Amino acid sequence: MLLNQTPRASLRIASSSTQQARHASLMRRPKRPYTFTQLVTLSDGSTFVQRTTSPQPVYRSTKDVRNNPLWNPSSQKLLNIEEDEAGRLKRFRGRFGRGWDAEAVAGSEEVRFYFVWDSQRACFADMHNRRRDGEEALTPEESEDSLLDLISNYGNEAEADDKAAGKKEEVKSSGKGKGGQK
Repeated sequence: MLLNQTPRASLRIASSSTQQARHASLMRRPKRPYTFTQLVTLSDGSTFVQRTTSPQPVYRSTKDVRNNPLWNPSSQKLLNIEEDEAGRLKRFRGRFGRGWDAEAVAGSEEVRFYFVWDSQRACFADMHNRRRDGEEALTPEESEDSLLDLISNYGNEAEADDKAAGKKEEVKSSGKGKGGQK
């Protein structure tokens, strides 16, 4: 009795059919964007044509395989190029000097930089010619050691200054009155 009262659609779903349903499914075609012909001019003046989605007819490259030391390491004219695209290196040198640069020989005189420790901060002194003053120039090992000492002692000296000034660490209480300092 129950089978006669149920609609036919539910009987078909409940019963297992031996044939597979073959409905027409929508197959989307892949999108193929329009491509333009583009003339690419490299930094050395050479050109080539390529197909691209960019509508720009002529593209002039300012940085490419020909003028980049990463892709052309054997080029002699690219050896001393410093990349400072964002100006960060220039700002760093303006703030701290050139003491972080590799120590080099300028002409026949050996130019060295030295550090001056200020009570507020570490700063570089102006360029100093040690040979002119008659002092012996630092060896690369000594200059590296002094730099590492400066870096490693920075935090220790700051903590010592805080403790000498009488600053105490504050203990946060949870606000519930239990376990915190009273």
